[in-house]
Amino acid sequence: MRTLALAAAEATQQTDMTPTYLNYLWISGAVILVLCLLLWWGWRSRKRRQGGIPAPGDVPAELVEAEPVAAAEGMVIGTVSAADYLDRIAVHQLGLRTGGRLEVHSAGVAVFRAGAGNFLIPAGDLRHVRTDRGVVGKFVERDGAVIIGWVLGGHEVETAFRPRHASEGQSLLDALHPRTGENNTS
Repeated sequence: MRTLALAAAEATQQTDMTPTYLNYLWISGAVILVLCLLLWWGWRSRKRRQGGIPAPGDVPAELVEAEPVAAAEGMVIGTVSAADYLDRIAVHQLGLRTGGRLEVHSAGVAVFRAGAGNFLIPAGDLRHVRTDRGVVGKFVERDGAVIIGWVLGGHEVETAFRPRHASEGQSLLDALHPRTGENNTS
């Protein structure tokens, strides 16, 4: 009987796995740290490559108080290179995704962003407006994002905005099409 009790005690005795689990923890932490450093390094390199893109103009104080032709609240998805909707503009916080408001005025389009600088797209720099599924990592329903094409210091860029309500998106399109010289057929 005694040998049976000893065998049962030895079978149920657990080995201490703490060092093994701690090694897994340290390795996982190191991998996460390396990935974060690579992301930071890539973003820094992108900002250095895009250093020639000038900062957009600020929204003038008179436009802040003026009544817009059309306005919508929603998400400013970000600004990308017009040639490649996956090439986010990293400089001047243009590529950041934030909540915000878009207002169409006779002077241009005022982009108000939460947690990032506001900017103005001058009316003379507007090139096109269309709807799409989104850009650079934020894709929504069909025609859910309003894409505004414009020129920033000789660089053709597109700013994407997703209005909270579809009717607001349509009012933005109706107000922007005449300013870009396009027919309202999108």
